[in-house]
Amino acid sequence: MNDFRLPLGDWADAVIHFITDVFGGFFTIVRSIFAGFYDLVDFALQAPPFWVVILVLAAIAWLAKGWKLAVGTALGLLVIVGVDQWDNAMSTLALVLVASLIAVVISVPLGVLAARSDVASKVIRPILDFMQTMPAMVYLIPALILFRVGVVPGIVATIIFAMAPGVRLTELGIRGVDKEVVEAGQAFGSSPWRILRQIQLPLAMPSIMAGVNQVIMLSLSMVVIAGMVGAGGLGGEVVQSLTRIDVGLGFEAGLSVVILAIILDRVTGALGTKRAPRRRNGQSPATDAAEPLGPEAERLPAASATA
Repeated sequence: MNDFRLPLGDWADAVIHFITDVFGGFFTIVRSIFAGFYDLVDFALQAPPFWVVILVLAAIAWLAKGWKLAVGTALGLLVIVGVDQWDNAMSTLALVLVASLIAVVISVPLGVLAARSDVASKVIRPILDFMQTMPAMVYLIPALILFRVGVVPGIVATIIFAMAPGVRLTELGIRGVDKEVVEAGQAFGSSPWRILRQIQLPLAMPSIMAGVNQVIMLSLSMVVIAGMVGAGGLGGEVVQSLTRIDVGLGFEAGLSVVILAIILDRVTGALGTKRAPRRRNGQSPATDAAEPLGPEAERLPAASATA
């Protein structure tokens, strides 16, 4: 009995080597795309003077929630400048933005698919459970083999680790839409795509934005792990502080990560609140979302014929 052993590790190793041999060219192309996207965002954040970037980010915070968040954003970013971590912070922000954007682009359609198909939901859920429970550092091993050392393995591992809440909360939001409102749209002859675009997505937007917020937060939590594979930024500084036992450097880099996390969390949280459907003239949010379908009622026979 002691000699019995499942060769799961050998199977996983064989699969990765097979993928590398057969799809090596594809992963080279993906690496180039991700690296180019990251370089573009990183250049946009680092090319202007730091005060220009601070003003832009403070303006975004002001539009999202108000002057208090704008002032807090500016002060927090000035602290990052003061501890000489601005370049690293912008590199980290570029990685987080790129990884979060790709994760959202993948997770929201998957959440819509899971909400509209019970079979798809049953298939996707255990995969998401696996992705969330697997230690994040394990993702770096195949990512390093497929994409080599650099920022791209960090982006790929971050995408895999962070996309699960985006899928779950998108599915939850769409499934939580009042079925009577959806049936009203169907009665007016609207297509499933129009019902999704004008009823389900607007009403599910608070839940979807909560998922986007969680994707960004999980992406930011991966920066230190990404720094272990050469991604640089604040994660690289934290890794250096560990190897040198440099408490000061670790505190400054860690504080910069915290500041970025607070800014991103408050801004995305405020945007999610603003996007939530509001009551108007005593009407419910469901009635407001169904309002664009109103003109359909006047030409119901024609709409039904074209549905």
